[in-house]
Amino acid sequence: MNTTPPAPRGSQCASVPRDRTEADAAATGWALAAGAGDREAADAFVRALHRDVVRYVAHLSADPQAAEDLAQDTFLRALRTLHRFEGRSSARTWLLTIARRAVVDDFRRAAARPLLADTDDWRTTVERAQPTGLPGFEDGVALQELLAALPYDRRQAFVLTQLLGLSYAEAARAADCPVGTVRSRVARARTALTAQLERGETEALAQAA
Repeated sequence: MNTTPPAPRGSQCASVPRDRTEADAAATGWALAAGAGDREAADAFVRALHRDVVRYVAHLSADPQAAEDLAQDTFLRALRTLHRFEGRSSARTWLLTIARRAVVDDFRRAAARPLLADTDDWRTTVERAQPTGLPGFEDGVALQELLAALPYDRRQAFVLTQLLGLSYAEAARAADCPVGTVRSRVARARTALTAQLERGETEALAQAA
C-alpha cells in the first residue's frame, strides 16, 4: 500500500515518489517549498516524514509512550527553521538530526526532574495499553526491549541504518559523527542483538524441555 502523500500544488516535486530516492527528493522539495512559504508543501513534508520520525524517536528514547510528543517537538523545531534549510542534505537526514537533538534535550529534562516512582516500567505500560493478539505485536515489544538494552549511540546507529534505511553517510550526518564510527556502532549493535536473541532462544528451549 502506497502511503506517500500526493505532491501539493505549487511544490517543487509534482509526481508521487516510487522509491526511497524519489521519496527523499520529494520530501526535500517540499521542505524547500515550505521554507519559501508554501503551506501545502509544509503539510506534505510533515505527512511524508512523520512515520520515520516517530519510529526513530521511539527507538532512540526507548519510550514509545513519548514518541508522539517527541515527534511533535521535532516538527515544531523544523518548521521554525525551514527557512534556513538549503537542501545540502536530504530533508529526512536534516529532520532526523533535529529529532536526535529533541531526544537528547528530553533526556536532559528528565534527568533534572525528581523521580516520582521507582516502579515506572514503560514495557509494562505498553503491554497494558496496546491490544494483544495482533500480528507482530509480540515481535514489536521484543524489539523494543532488545534495543532498549543497547547503549544510546549503538541504538541510534542501528535504528538509523537498519530500521529507517539511511545510508551510513546519511546516518553519520544525522548522528554528527564519522562514517566509520557509525559502521562500528552498527556492527557492535548487531553482535549484541544476536547474542541476546541466542540467549533468549536457549532459555526458551530450556524451559520447554
